[in-house]
Amino acid sequence: MSVATSPDGFVVVPPGDPRTRPLLEGLHREYVARYGPSIGAEEMEHHPVDEFRAPTGGLVLLLEGGLTVAGGAFRRHDDVTAELKRIWTDPAHRRRGYSRRVLAELERLAAAAGYRRIYLTTGNRQPEASALYRSTGYVPLPGVAHSYTDGVYDVGFEKHLR
Repeated sequence: MSVATSPDGFVVVPPGDPRTRPLLEGLHREYVARYGPSIGAEEMEHHPVDEFRAPTGGLVLLLEGGLTVAGGAFRRHDDVTAELKRIWTDPAHRRRGYSRRVLAELERLAAAAGYRRIYLTTGNRQPEASALYRSTGYVPLPGVAHSYTDGVYDVGFEKHLR
């Protein structure tokens, strides 16, 4: 399947596209490093990549020179809410605003798919992700979204789309 790259470097790809490998492998390594092997594997398996298929979802990559440098995905959470997942930037390309661009593209695509609200979670050992979400208009939700072991938990955020 041939998928065109937009002028801003984004491409929406189906699950299984080989360009998703850097994102999925990079996320797995990061989750294992921050949370340990069992939680890292659980997070990746809890929402398999097949959940991010159009028309109710999407898997978005940011390409630079044909290489995947960042990306993310969304899936249906409920009739009006898209859930963002798998937001990642290659460590060699961080601090360039790519995560902000990925968030904006995911929000744009979710709105185009008819969603009016975004929901996402991040682990308590990812303070830079929490800071990114807060700085881009996401509001933390009260309580814990999901608890694991050893004091690890996810915090939920929401944002209403215009």
